[in-house]
Amino acid sequence: MNQIVSSVSLRASPPRAFTEARAPLNFIRRQDSKPVFHSAALTGGEMKIFFDTEAHTVGISDMREITETLSVDQEGFELLHHTTAVEDLYDDDAIDRVYSPEIETLLRRRFGASQVVIFDVTRRSDDAAGAQNPDGVRAPAGRLHVDYTTTSGPQRAKDFLGEDEVARLTAAGARIIQINVWRPIRGPVERSPLALGDASSVRQEDLIATDQIFPDRVGEIYNLAHAPSQRWYYAPRMTEDEVLLIKGWDSLDDGRARFTPHTAFNFPDTSEDALPRESIEVRTFVVID
Repeated sequence: MNQIVSSVSLRASPPRAFTEARAPLNFIRRQDSKPVFHSAALTGGEMKIFFDTEAHTVGISDMREITETLSVDQEGFELLHHTTAVEDLYDDDAIDRVYSPEIETLLRRRFGASQVVIFDVTRRSDDAAGAQNPDGVRAPAGRLHVDYTTTSGPQRAKDFLGEDEVARLTAAGARIIQINVWRPIRGPVERSPLALGDASSVRQEDLIATDQIFPDRVGEIYNLAHAPSQRWYYAPRMTEDEVLLIKGWDSLDDGRARFTPHTAFNFPDTSEDALPRESIEVRTFVVID
């Protein structure tokens, strides 16, 4: 199993030659004012954005060629083999009873964690009808983003762990990481796979803080502006026995990866007969004492 990278070894990794596909990814266009969008929870349907985006065709490398060396602390993501006992990942009861404990166990073992708090489970599909969730239907996100920022990451930790607990953990020198666990519901994935940015190639100034408006609060995410230095990866034809660990925020700021841009994307030559992408993602906070 992949190991946590020592902070003394963290540095921007040099470009390497890989098998590469080329496809357009959607980036935010820089603007003078802070960007904002209305969430699907607010609109009751598709999100509504109030900023401009632009597509750039980039090389997207096959991460399977470096699976054994990937680290959430260096690149910001990992690809792991992980089976589930749940036969129907659309069964909310099975998610609560079986799948969530499986994910908690996976992350405890992977990180040596003292706590794993699961705070959101979302299904997505690029079928025209989307994927059903208790709070509505969801489609894949088609714009490069990071789910949390230097502001919203700590705030969501307080929301779900409690302010007193976060204060206690901080005083004790504990580390809190936000990790998404992404899995295909049915595989292999034939369309709308995930592209992930190598966090060591992403500059902080290219992460654009953006307000996300909910019915009861204002959140904040990063959208990503394009830069030639950015490097991109994907896992071709992921199966339901594989998961991606994606880091959304890290309480430590010591040179390791903290924010991992990602988006669904489409190859220009995707077959018209390709099956819809169906996936499930679990958002967690991982506490390492």
